[in-house]
Amino acid sequence: MENVRPFPHQADPDGLTTRAPHDAEAEAMVLCAVMHDAGAYQACAELLDRSDIYVPAHRLIWDTVAGLVAAGTPPHPALIRAEIEKQGRLHEVNGGNLIYRLGSEILPAASAPHFAQQVADKARERRYDEHANALKAAIAGGADGDHLNALVADFHQGEQIRESTGQGPAHLVSTLLDWGTFFATDFGSIQLLPGRLMAPGQQITIVGDGKAGKSLFTQDWMWRMATGQPFLGDKPQEPVRVLYLDAENGQEQVQERFLSFGAGPRAMGELRYASFPPIRPLDTAGGGTDLLSMVKATQAELVVIDTVSRFISGPENDADTWLSLYRHTLLPLKRDRISSVRLDHRGKDSERGARGSSAKTQDVDHVWELSAVGGGALTLKRTHTRTGIGPDIFNLVRQARRDGDNWAHGGTRHVVLEWDAEPTGHPAVPGTVEHIIGALDAAGVPNDAGNRVARQELAARQVPGSNDKIAEAVRRRKARPQKTASNVSADVSADVSGDRSGGRFPETFPGTHPGTHETAGQTFPGTPAETPGTPPVPHVPPSKRGNGEGTAPGPALCDICQTPINPDWAARGYTIHLGCDPTTGTPAA
Repeated sequence: MENVRPFPHQADPDGLTTRAPHDAEAEAMVLCAVMHDAGAYQACAELLDRSDIYVPAHRLIWDTVAGLVAAGTPPHPALIRAEIEKQGRLHEVNGGNLIYRLGSEILPAASAPHFAQQVADKARERRYDEHANALKAAIAGGADGDHLNALVADFHQGEQIRESTGQGPAHLVSTLLDWGTFFATDFGSIQLLPGRLMAPGQQITIVGDGKAGKSLFTQDWMWRMATGQPFLGDKPQEPVRVLYLDAENGQEQVQERFLSFGAGPRAMGELRYASFPPIRPLDTAGGGTDLLSMVKATQAELVVIDTVSRFISGPENDADTWLSLYRHTLLPLKRDRISSVRLDHRGKDSERGARGSSAKTQDVDHVWELSAVGGGALTLKRTHTRTGIGPDIFNLVRQARRDGDNWAHGGTRHVVLEWDAEPTGHPAVPGTVEHIIGALDAAGVPNDAGNRVARQELAARQVPGSNDKIAEAVRRRKARPQKTASNVSADVSADVSGDRSGGRFPETFPGTHPGTHETAGQTFPGTPAETPGTPPVPHVPPSKRGNGEGTAPGPALCDICQTPINPDWAARGYTIHLGCDPTTGTPAA
């Protein structure tokens, strides 16, 4: 190949070959000024857009300076290097040597706009060059005149938009409110997103323990929202384009859950799901750029971050981490009216909400706390809000059905727990002892009924409750003055609605596999880093004693006369002698 003459390339000062019009020297001079002076950056930003900077290393330094200035931090080469090192991108600036070389020369701020204008002029030439190449490629591909005219029209339209918004102060003052349009907008009439947990463009946090199933709840919500289905009793709406970022759940669990919702390859609607996406930390400028690129590619209207602690690089207890997350990621989303939902773990002290710095809740519109109260029942409570629009609490039931060893297709969902005949006062939270007592009272169950009778009645009426809480409810009812339940005022109605999916009350959900052992630090058996869900109430044989307490083994005693019952009758479920009168409590003669 000695007779082949190589194509000449011009080398720039940083060792990069030049293939398009640009002025690397002018770019370097701009950086010499902006790395030391925020005022110089602001003056250059009136003339330049980041895309005008051609050399990638120069563009990275420019973006980092922009992040510092936006945070109100005076730029300095040492701070710029530290930020780029935090992003793991020092190799893009020659290990930091480029920063030190440019930072060692200080250009007066007054001279910076001159070089910025040179960079902008070269960038304009480069755009025309790229446009010319695009026309040549289209002609080579057989494009007709209409197609070529469209390319030219699009290019000139882009240039006009750039002149009006991309340079000068126009892109800054464009954020000023138009008072006429502003006050003509009825923000109170804005339609909430399906589920009534947030409005379009808002940002919320869902906090909870692993056992509450935050991911399962949010996945169900997002799938139904993206497919135009109702959720939590809300009416159906047009499908919402959702981008779900998941760095918490394995793909096998995600598939199992969506199948249990009723999803499938042709029934995912507008949901786009990124499993363990390789984006940079969202509390850095690079991470915010990555996410916005994904949002642009998917045209997402709502972004889910599951779980937020997996997408940051700074310490959770450091307020600067969350301020950086807002500056680099959440602020651009909110500015573009793109909603976001981020999931977070509860701290050791459940009364203090999410773990980490209190700065977490300063930028969101609502904070929702999801709690499991037992028996498949959940409470979703709003603890912080900016607007106060929408309900503050939801009492929910997680329904699920099994089909052999798998979860039944379409058998899992979250529904609002409602009472057909709402009593006066505030109802007790489902799954609590008070709720169980109220349900037994409303059903007319005698105060002296034992555990077995209570469990059967609660199961028939699909009222949630763990064995321990049922036993406590039975003890409290037996301690009452002797009177019938019909004389006791109920605080919970007997009829619970929710359109059950199966013949029994579902208390497990996808990800909770029967027959496995609970392991500390797991959400569901087989799912690391969470805690097990509430298992279903098993069939319980008659207690060895008739006091309903489930105490140590011994002869079963009659609830009336407190003398032993025939073991055969006790095994069949009897708790009193046949001759004892349950009304008077008088033993048979």
